[in-house]
Amino acid sequence: MVDRTMGLQVLLFISIISLTSVIGQVSYSIPEEMSKGSVIGNIAQDLGFDRKRLTSGKARIFTGDSAEYIELDRERGVLLIKEKIDREALCGQTTPCALHFQVILENPMELYAVAVEITDINDNTPMFEKSEMKFKISESAVIGAKFLLERAIDPDVGMNSLQSYFLTKTDHFVLKLKDQPDGEKIVEMVLQKSLDRERQEEIVLVLTAVDGGEPNLSGTAQIHVTVLDANDNAPVFTKTAYKATILENAPKGTVITRVSASDADKGSNSKITYSISNTAADVRHMFAINELNGDLISKSNVDYEKARYYQIHVQASDEGGLTDSCKITVEVIDINDNKPVINIMSQTNVIPEDSKPATVVTMVNVQDLDSGDNGKVNCAINYHIPVTLKPTSNHFFNLVTDSELDRETASEYNITVTCSDEGVPSLSSSVTLTLQISDVNDNAPVFERSSYEAYIVENNTPGLSIFTVKARDADWNQNARVSYMLEDSSVNGVPVSSYVSVSADSGVIHAVRSFDYEQIKDFHFRVKAQDGGSPPLSSNVTVKVMIQDQNDNPPQVLYPVQTGGSLVAEMVPRSADVGYLVTKVVAVDVDSGQNAWLSYKLQKATDRALFEVGSQNGEIRTIRQVTDKDAVKQRLTVIVEDNGQPSRSATVIVNVAVADSFPEVLSEFTDFTQDKEYNDNLTFYLVLALAVVSFLFITCLVVIISVKIYRWRQSRVLCHSNLPVIPYYPPRYSDTLGTGTLQHVYNYEVCRTTDSRKSDCKFGIAGSQNVLIMDPSSTGTMQRIQSEKSILDEPDSPLEVGYLIHHSLHTSPCYSYNDFLDHRYFLVSLLVSLPAQRASSAPIVMDSSSLC
Repeated sequence: MVDRTMGLQVLLFISIISLTSVIGQVSYSIPEEMSKGSVIGNIAQDLGFDRKRLTSGKARIFTGDSAEYIELDRERGVLLIKEKIDREALCGQTTPCALHFQVILENPMELYAVAVEITDINDNTPMFEKSEMKFKISESAVIGAKFLLERAIDPDVGMNSLQSYFLTKTDHFVLKLKDQPDGEKIVEMVLQKSLDRERQEEIVLVLTAVDGGEPNLSGTAQIHVTVLDANDNAPVFTKTAYKATILENAPKGTVITRVSASDADKGSNSKITYSISNTAADVRHMFAINELNGDLISKSNVDYEKARYYQIHVQASDEGGLTDSCKITVEVIDINDNKPVINIMSQTNVIPEDSKPATVVTMVNVQDLDSGDNGKVNCAINYHIPVTLKPTSNHFFNLVTDSELDRETASEYNITVTCSDEGVPSLSSSVTLTLQISDVNDNAPVFERSSYEAYIVENNTPGLSIFTVKARDADWNQNARVSYMLEDSSVNGVPVSSYVSVSADSGVIHAVRSFDYEQIKDFHFRVKAQDGGSPPLSSNVTVKVMIQDQNDNPPQVLYPVQTGGSLVAEMVPRSADVGYLVTKVVAVDVDSGQNAWLSYKLQKATDRALFEVGSQNGEIRTIRQVTDKDAVKQRLTVIVEDNGQPSRSATVIVNVAVADSFPEVLSEFTDFTQDKEYNDNLTFYLVLALAVVSFLFITCLVVIISVKIYRWRQSRVLCHSNLPVIPYYPPRYSDTLGTGTLQHVYNYEVCRTTDSRKSDCKFGIAGSQNVLIMDPSSTGTMQRIQSEKSILDEPDSPLEVGYLIHHSLHTSPCYSYNDFLDHRYFLVSLLVSLPAQRASSAPIVMDSSSLC
C-alpha cells in the first residue's frame, strides 16, 4: 500500500513538471458584494501577453460548475464581476474563500489557472440566540468558578467576525474567553469575588459581543444571576465537545451518544443531573437526554431535509446548583425517503380553443426535500398533447400550450405530470390534470361537395323536390346548427327565388316553377350555409341545375318554306343523271339529344321510282335517269321524324318540275294552284262519299243479318218437319219435270254443329228425290265438287264457305259471275251467319233457289 501511494505521488509530481511549460497561474483578491461589471484585474497584462492573443486564441473561462460569477472581456483583456458575490453564501465560515477557474486559449492551446480570493467585509452584526440568560449560583461558589455564557453568532470571518465580549462592570464576575480548536470562542463568566446571598440575592449584567470591523458592530444579551446557598464543587465533563451521527429514518428512542461528567463533591452535592440547555426549542422536542446516565436519545424522527446537523448543549448540574457544560454535534445522514411533491399553484380547467400558443394553463411547484442526487428532480408529461412543461425558476414549472388548439380534434386532454428524483431507488410521484377545450365558433359550415349538379326533367310540377344540399359544421351545440338560404342572384334577369327555393333546416331544394328546356337549359345559383354562432360563420356552394329535355316539340321544317299563296318548285333538267341533287329538306328540332335526331322518309310521290330522300341528311336525289316520259309536275311528300319516345313528326310537300327551260315549267304550273284547289275539293268529296257508303253498308248489313236470322229460323222448322225444300226459280226459267232447263231439283243440305270437326255437307242424289240435275255442261264441275267432299269434312276448313260459294256459282243455272257481284251482300251475310250457326248447332240449308 505504501509503495502504491509513493507511486501515485511520483506520477503526480511528474505530471506537474510536464505541465509547467504550458500552465501559468495568477491570483486576485477582491472584497465581497462588488457591483456587477466591476473590474477584477487585467488578465492579459498579468499573464504577460498581448490583449489580441485573447481574441485570436478565443479565450474563454472554464469554471467546472454551474455558478458563473466572473466573466472575461476579450477586447479589454480584463476580468469582470458577472454576478454580485456574497462570501457568506458562497463559503460560509470557510477561509480563505476563493473562486478557482481556468482561462483556456487556442492556437496554440494553453491553460492558465486563476484564483480569485473573496475577502470579507463587515456586513453582519453579532447576534445572541437568547436575549436573556439565567444562572443560579451558590454563595459558596469558590472564586474562579466558571459559568458558561451563550455565545453570539457573526457570519463574517477574520477581523470582521466576532472578536471580543464585554461584561457590565461588576465586582463579582469577570469575563473569560477560551479559544477552541475549531476557532470558536467559549465565553465564560468567572467568579472573582465570593458571593453573599444575604447582601445581594439577584445580580443583573449585560453581555456585549463586538466584532472587529470598521466600524465595529455589536450585540447584547442580559445575564440574570440568582445567588444560592453553598456548593463548592461543580461537575466536570470528560470532554468539552462530542460528535455523533444519526440516520434520518432512525426510529424513535434511538440512543445517539452518551456524555459523562464527574463531581468531586460527596453526598447529595455530587449527584449529577444532565439536561439540555442553551438550545433551540425545536431541538428540545427532537432530542432528550437521560438525566441519570447522560444518554442522548431521539424523541422523534429526524429529517435531514429540515436540518442537516444539530448542536446540542448539555449541562451537568449537581444539587447545589454548580454546573458544567459540553456541546454535542449531531450530523444527520440523508436517505432517499421523500418523493417529489407536486403542488398545483394555479390551474385553469377550461380554456377556449382560440387561445394563443404559450398560454399558461397550470403553474406547478415541485419539491424534493432530499439532498444531493436524492433531491434532483426531473419532470415530464405524457406525449402527443399540445402542452409542454417549461421551468420558470427553481422548482417551479409552467404548463403552457405549445401549438394551436382545436376542439374539433380533441375536446379534452388528460395531462399527467410525472416527477422522479435521481436517488437509488428512484422515487416518483405524478398528478393528472384535466384540461377541457371550450368551443369557439371557428369553423364555417362545409358542404359535402365543392359544387353540386342536379337534373330535372322539363315540364315538372311546381314544388317538386330537386335534390338536397348538405353542410356540416365541426363546431358544437349552437355553433354547429346549420341553416340554409339562397344568395341573392338572378337568372336571365329574374330573381333566382322565382326558380327554386331551399328549406332552411333540411337543405332540400324545390322547384318553384315548371321548367321548359327550350327556354332555359341550365342555370346556377349559390346556396349559403350559416351556423348559429356569434358572430355566425357561413360558406356557400354553387349549384347547377340542368333541365333534361322531353320530346315535347315536333320537328320544324326550315326549307322548303311552306307558303299558302305562292308556289315554289325545284327544277330538275331532263338530262339529270342518277343521284342528281334536287333539293335538301332542312328541318330542326328544338329538343336535344336523341329527341333532336331527325330522320327523313318519302311518304308520297308522284313517281316513287324517280326520287329518294336521304334518311339522315334530307337530300332529295334522283334514283334513275330522267326521261321524256316523266311528268313535268312531280309532287313529293316528305315526313321528318325525330327519335324521341314517342316520336314526333312533320311533313313537307316538295314540288319538283322536270323540265329543261323555265317557260315550260311556267306553262305547266300555271294551273297548279287550280289543280291544288281541285284536289282539295276532290278529297273532301271522297271523304263524304266514303262516309255515305259506310252508312249504307252498315244499314244493309243490319238488314241482311235480320233476314238471315229469319230464314235460319224458317230452315230449322223445315229440317224438323222433313219437308222438301221448295226451290225458287228465276222468272226466265221453268220446271218442265225433266223437259226444261232444270230437269230436277238439286238440294244442298249443309249441316253445322257446335263442333266444327263434325260438320258435314250432304248431297242428294238424282231420281225421285227432288234433285237438281245439272246440264251436261256442268258435269265436270259436279264431279270436282264431289271429289272435294273430303276436304269439306276437315274441321274448320277454310274451304267450307268458299266451297259453298264456288259450288253455287257453278251449279245454279240462274247465277253468273256478274250476278254474284251484284249480290255480294248476300255472301257477306253468309259469312257472318256461319259462326252463329256453329254456335247453335243448327244446320244451314242452302239450295240453288236461295242463290237465285
